[in-house]
Amino acid sequence: MRYIVLGVMMTLTWTAPVSAQSSQTAESEVLAVVNALFDGMRKADSSMVRPLFHAKARFITMDSRNPAAQVEESVEGLIRSIGRPRAEVSDERLSNVKTMIDGSMASVWADYKFFRGTTLSHCGIDHFLLVQEGGSWKIIELADTRRRENCG
Repeated sequence: MRYIVLGVMMTLTWTAPVSAQSSQTAESEVLAVVNALFDGMRKADSSMVRPLFHAKARFITMDSRNPAAQVEESVEGLIRSIGRPRAEVSDERLSNVKTMIDGSMASVWADYKFFRGTTLSHCGIDHFLLVQEGGSWKIIELADTRRRENCG
């Protein structure tokens, strides 16, 4: 009996780090996609951003600055907007990032502040839903809230 218990304990000891390691790898891969979106935004490079989205991706905005405009927007429109040349850099900064992953689906929830150049434009919450397809993580849904108050 002691040998069975010892064998189970050794198996758990060996598999736990592998499981934790693979979830850390998945989390870093998921966050790399999210960070690549904001890198592409700062560079105004739509060709860098387009491959991050799934073919059936959705973009939803809940804007407290204009409650009537709470709509689903076109992902293609978002990508084109990111690629438009501008005088000031668009810089979205995340904090309090929470990632959850189950198999080939991941969710990232984070506070953000959006800057035009060095000026704070607005803040809110970003929610990314990603799916793994062909070994790559793709954004299948991006939803955000937008407000100007309580951006601290």
